[in-house]
Amino acid sequence: MSEKLKLQIVIASTRPNRVGKAVGDWFVEQARQDNRFEVEVADLAEINLPFLDEPKHPAMQQYQHQHTKDWSKKVAASDAFVFVEPEYNYGICAPLKNALDFLFVEWAHKPAAIVSYGGVSAGLRAAEHSQQVMNALQMMVIKPAVSIPMVGQMVKEGQFQPTEIIENSVQPLLDELYKWGVTLKEMRSQK
Repeated sequence: MSEKLKLQIVIASTRPNRVGKAVGDWFVEQARQDNRFEVEVADLAEINLPFLDEPKHPAMQQYQHQHTKDWSKKVAASDAFVFVEPEYNYGICAPLKNALDFLFVEWAHKPAAIVSYGGVSAGLRAAEHSQQVMNALQMMVIKPAVSIPMVGQMVKEGQFQPTEIIENSVQPLLDELYKWGVTLKEMRSQK
C-alpha cells in the first residue's frame, strides 16, 4: 500500500450560522473515504486564533504564545492541506488570512487545495486571492478544485447536499493532492 499522508482540512469561516461547517463536514467525509490520507480537521472557529499577536516575524519561529505553538505543531505535522473557504467581498476571509500569516516555515513546500463556495462566483475570487498568499508561503496550490456556486441552496437542515458535478470534482482534487503530497514530502525529507 502507498504511504498515507496527513491531510489537514481547514474550515475557514468562523461566522455564526456559517455554511462552511456543513461544506467542511461533507468534504471531510469524502476525504476519509480515500485511504491514502489520514484526515484531521482544523476548524478556525474552534481554534479561535486571536488577531496576529506574535511580536517576532513568523519566519523566526520564536513563538511566545501557546496558541501559536499549538497551531505551529498542527501545521508542521501535516503533509497536505485542503482549505474550505468562503468569499467575503471579493477576497479571502479574515480568519483564514490571519491563520496563514501566523506561520511561515511550517507551510513551506506542502501542497494545498481549495474548496471554495459562495454565490454565483462560487468563491473563485477568494480562491485566487488565497492562492497568491499560499504561493508567498511557498505552498504548491494544485489546479483541481471544488467550486460551489449558490451554496445556500445546497444546505438543507445543516447538511450540505452537493450536485453531481460538485461530487465529481472531489476525486480529481484528491488524486492531484496525493501526487504532490508524496513528491513534496520526499523533497522535504532530503533537506
